[in-house]
Amino acid sequence: MTPAPSTIGDAFAAAVAAHGARPFLAVPADPARDYLPDGVEITYADAGAAVTRLAAAYAAAGFGPGHRVATLLENRPEAVLHRLALNGLGACVVPINPEYRPAEIAYLVDHSRPELLVVLSAREQRVRDAIAGCGHRPPLLTAEAFPHGLPSPARAASTDPIWPETPSSILYTSGTTGRPKGCVLSHGYELASGARYADLGGIATLRPASERIYNPLPLYHVNAGVLSLMGAILTGNCQVQPERFHPRRWWREVAATRATIVHYLGVVAAMLMNEPPGEEPLAAGVRCGIGAGIEPTLHAAFEARFGFPMIEIWGMTEMVRITAASAEPRQVGTRAFGRAFPGLEIRVAGDDGAERPDGTPGEMLIRHSAATPRRDFFSGYLDDPEATEAAWRGGWFHTGDVVRRSPDGMVHFVDRRKNIIRRSGENIAAAEVEAVLLAHPEVTQAAVMAVPDELREEEVLACVVLASDVPAQALFAHCNGHLAYYKAPGWLLVVDSLPTTATQKIQKHAIFPGLADPRTAPGIVDLRALKRRG
Repeated sequence: MTPAPSTIGDAFAAAVAAHGARPFLAVPADPARDYLPDGVEITYADAGAAVTRLAAAYAAAGFGPGHRVATLLENRPEAVLHRLALNGLGACVVPINPEYRPAEIAYLVDHSRPELLVVLSAREQRVRDAIAGCGHRPPLLTAEAFPHGLPSPARAASTDPIWPETPSSILYTSGTTGRPKGCVLSHGYELASGARYADLGGIATLRPASERIYNPLPLYHVNAGVLSLMGAILTGNCQVQPERFHPRRWWREVAATRATIVHYLGVVAAMLMNEPPGEEPLAAGVRCGIGAGIEPTLHAAFEARFGFPMIEIWGMTEMVRITAASAEPRQVGTRAFGRAFPGLEIRVAGDDGAERPDGTPGEMLIRHSAATPRRDFFSGYLDDPEATEAAWRGGWFHTGDVVRRSPDGMVHFVDRRKNIIRRSGENIAAAEVEAVLLAHPEVTQAAVMAVPDELREEEVLACVVLASDVPAQALFAHCNGHLAYYKAPGWLLVVDSLPTTATQKIQKHAIFPGLADPRTAPGIVDLRALKRRG
């Protein structure tokens, strides 16, 4: 039996040798896009040749182990090809989120200290402006000009061999508070993640050299850039990479690219369900969806309308050997996302670290095993050993997610731990209140959070975006009719929009920048007097 590859370079070389004529990357056509408007399909052989050319140029300039290269290449094929070339040489890639403002770019560059920036020409000026005041100012080269003008790194490459422990990428997490942390991911981590993705079990298991994986999520995040990409490479499959998610293009692109698997987030499913009927036949070739966060009340309805199962998974940048609720009979609409498996132990713990009984919510703690708890996890937070050790306290990684485990071992998502509101001794999951608000026909976005309360410790604050005018009292009555009285919003604020990340996750910490007490926000409505038993 051929041994499993231990580095990304070895894995990609093996895929090129075995699947040369098969498609590796596909970009859907989009006449309005400023690159590849007619789309493109790149075979493993063509990608291998391109990666070899790029790697030769980087190597001739002196790049190798120990070097970092920051890239701002959006969701274009160049992002994958440059990354594979650099990883093959033992260099580490630091993708830059194109939504970053100059100050955020400057922070990433100063923190990760790359030897080089490779950016799209359309982004060049923004990046140059961003790093003008940096303490660390690496040379910059546009992808369009590459390799002309490629400078040599300021320091020599390491002579160390490329091992599974060699860093392959540094991905910056969008934390809810403070500066983002740089998660250092190794070759071994990424390959283990891809292998797990390829063998989820049940209906989600990848068929070798047969799948076309439509993933509209950003390549500079772990889902598209590591999980599905490495899974595709290890199985000779094709990743279909649109520029981003758009509900009006989704089904046409899925059909045109002959996708067999689609990736989603909760917001994707909700927006597709809001589209008028008529495009359901375009979903006929899809075997399953893989994603997280579909609203439980929409789960069965989505599957019935479009005709394929939506497989809920769980993972995070620090550990993306995902769990998946992919085996039949599935528990649709229960926020179930899988069970522990060999190589991933799960513990549901209280604040004291003690195991909680089945059915009782607690924080999800994870590890590979008692003997090797950190195997196939992230290598650590860049230059932040204190934060790394705090996350690993007690020999388990603390996910920050509140879950409950059924007697059959199935784990169900409840909420992010920091999104639990503690009111008069009652724990309220923000996600539960958000789900009810989003079920109102005029609510298009909702964010629920805790605010201080002098009497009850914390109170529920809801920020909503509306399609038309709805009185705050009517929204309260809607919630109060579906939830225990104490869960309904005590404060409500209507806003024009809510800040989101590139993956459409609402950034709650950015809703009230610089405001010490959200209860003083202009236009906020106090509904606490309406919260009564009975």
